[in-house]
Amino acid sequence: MGLIAPRLDVIKPSPSMAVTARAIEMRSAGIDVVGLSAGEPDFPTPPHIVEAAYDAMRRGETRYTSVDGTAALKKAVAEKFRRENSLDYKPSQITVAGGAKQVIYNALLATLAPGDEVVVPAPYWVSYTDIVLLSEGKPVVVPCTEAEGFKLRPRALREAITERTKWLLLNTPSNPTGAVYSRDELAGLAEVLLDYPHVHVLTDDIYEHILFDGRAFHTIAAVEPRLKDRTLTVNGVSKAYSMTGWRIGYAGGPEALIRAMATVQSQSTSNPSSISQAATIAALEGRQDFLRPRTLEFQARRDRALELLRAIPDFTCQTPEGAFYLYPNCSALIGRRRPDGTIISSDDDLSLYLLDRARVAVVQGSAYGLSPHFRISIATSMDLIEKAIGRIAEAVEALR
Repeated sequence: MGLIAPRLDVIKPSPSMAVTARAIEMRSAGIDVVGLSAGEPDFPTPPHIVEAAYDAMRRGETRYTSVDGTAALKKAVAEKFRRENSLDYKPSQITVAGGAKQVIYNALLATLAPGDEVVVPAPYWVSYTDIVLLSEGKPVVVPCTEAEGFKLRPRALREAITERTKWLLLNTPSNPTGAVYSRDELAGLAEVLLDYPHVHVLTDDIYEHILFDGRAFHTIAAVEPRLKDRTLTVNGVSKAYSMTGWRIGYAGGPEALIRAMATVQSQSTSNPSSISQAATIAALEGRQDFLRPRTLEFQARRDRALELLRAIPDFTCQTPEGAFYLYPNCSALIGRRRPDGTIISSDDDLSLYLLDRARVAVVQGSAYGLSPHFRISIATSMDLIEKAIGRIAEAVEALR
């Protein structure tokens, strides 16, 4: 009998983290690699949030807290949902965990029985399907093509639902495409869901504040209040507040589900960091005036990256509406040969080629469930974006 459990046979390490790790190894060997693979803002955590962490430590707030969040943080989260999303949750309907990923993991582990289905629109964030599999559920992947704006449409949702469907998993703005669902688009999906009362909705809103071209943010429980009692609204401070390392995610949802998720967390990690929780209160309750300028900087980077990518022959790329990623279509490059004669047969091959030849780290579209594409992150400086895409252009030109 081997040491490693068979359940790990169905999942894989995060592809984006794997690419980032390889890029770090190459840099350690003295190779000049530009990393466009990590979904991590390059802006610092705002000073008032950092100061709140110092203050909490000085007050001695360095001990265990309630398993799924302090009363003060739950109050701040509930107020955030009321203020920004028109969603009314009691503290008993709020959970806090070590990042939005843990929130999602807790929810699926707490609710999925073997064979229960989760509808996952593709392209999807790399961890969604693996968390479903680890929870003994079955991902039902629904391809959402570039022609459809990378968005799930009502007819496709209806066709994907069966009697075993437990969850629909939504992400807006989207990682990896930057697609944003409008109020009308969410209302169309909600109309379908109202016909299937056994289906719950998990909406990952982590990029809520990173919206381009004046777009407004909408979340499905606010768009259709009749779905609120079967929706888990997930969010966190990692992206908008540049707090990836602080590891705080939160959610609002039905009280019974929140209790079950707390039970899971109590037997895994227990409470999130007490210091990070104090910092998150400052993030949610403090000044928000830095959010818009940072979004405008991401938008400027998006515009420049699009200009450079579209100048490369045979690349197409939909304009992202939010988040900080681009998802170029590289179908025209499949079948071409590298200078060493090796055929580029997939977006996996292309991503490896770009790392080897251009010294640029991107993530292959297969990791997100829709090929042939690749994802680049614009959560880095304009200079590095220009340098990286210039290298990509030279590498593409070298293909035969």
